[in-house]
Amino acid sequence: MVLAFTLTLGAGAIGAGDWPRYRGAQNDGISTEKGWSVTWSAEGPKELWKLSVGTGASSVSVSQGRLFTMGNEGDQDIVHCLDAATGKQLWRHTYPCPLDRRQFEGGPGATPTVDGNLVYTLSHQGHLFCLDAATGKVVWQKNLLKDLGGKRSMWGYACSPLVEGNMLLVDNGGRGASTLALNKLNGSVIWKSGDDYAGYASPVVFNLGNARCVVVFKAGAVVGLNVANGQELWKHPWKTSYDVNAATPIVSGDQVFVTSGYGSGCGLVRIVTGRAIQQWRNKAIRAHFNTPVFWNGHLYGVDGNAGSGSLVCLDFKTGAEKWRQDGVGCGSLMLADEKLIVLTENGELIICKAQPTRFESLARAQVLDGRCWVVPVLANGKLYCRNNQGSLVCLDLSGK
Repeated sequence: MVLAFTLTLGAGAIGAGDWPRYRGAQNDGISTEKGWSVTWSAEGPKELWKLSVGTGASSVSVSQGRLFTMGNEGDQDIVHCLDAATGKQLWRHTYPCPLDRRQFEGGPGATPTVDGNLVYTLSHQGHLFCLDAATGKVVWQKNLLKDLGGKRSMWGYACSPLVEGNMLLVDNGGRGASTLALNKLNGSVIWKSGDDYAGYASPVVFNLGNARCVVVFKAGAVVGLNVANGQELWKHPWKTSYDVNAATPIVSGDQVFVTSGYGSGCGLVRIVTGRAIQQWRNKAIRAHFNTPVFWNGHLYGVDGNAGSGSLVCLDFKTGAEKWRQDGVGCGSLMLADEKLIVLTENGELIICKAQPTRFESLARAQVLDGRCWVVPVLANGKLYCRNNQGSLVCLDLSGK
């Protein structure tokens, strides 16, 4: 039996083209925008603005005309709030935090989460903030390590906090407090659950039978919990070298897809009466950290570690590979209007059809230099692309 997959959105109005958190309003990497343009000059889409937001792999969130992202300059983390149309700085919140270069540029990896008039951010060192979205004023703050018994993984926290009802869900990693549900208004603990070490992925909520569940990709397993109380419902082992389970799980009905790099691969499990039963597993997509998208029965994702990689289409039900296109490195992607928006590791923007028959490019242009591990975001006719060094560019895809 295939069950409906629904999400509870946070309080406050969300514009039709807004992208209020990592992977968008529905937490699936898919935008509802249609009619955006793939026709541009040889130089690429028109650049509306460009600025530096500091080192890091934080993507952007867009809500009610504001854009939020994070970066690091001089061992200070910066939460930026910009005018999404012009790039003008509306406010910034800073706090001491080491850059922590470790086989990559360093800086924050989580993306701000907007819920109505509040925005939530998490640093790789565990600084968790609830800020007023209009002013940047601190509403409340916690430190996962000092206040909540967290345990930091080798490359630090990268989970983008998830709002679910009155709760804020975070992968904490501590003994007896591996996953946390906090009161989103004041940061008090509602429940804490598990002993697993933290992964680097973000949580996803879904309905399974009569239970509202959250799935969290831990360091050595994918785990399902009851959202109401944190009770563990099922667990499926998934070991990856260096415990780098970083791509967010994809849920469809009672099935959960996971993928990780270092040659580990990908697989699909079905949740049946408290057990996770593996349906298939292969190495067609070895996503180092960026999450694939699921569309019309097929998965589209990047197979490969830093420096090399291919864009791949798989059959969701069987894992069979439908096509493969080399040359994207450790890039990332989202989907809108039945088209994939791909940002390659070297900063090339590729628009292609989301279809299982073959790879078909519609447009492409070099839009950034440097290393790009950050997921592009289409919101209200504008495409935001960023590299790890902190260059953020806004491109006009409105067609006007």
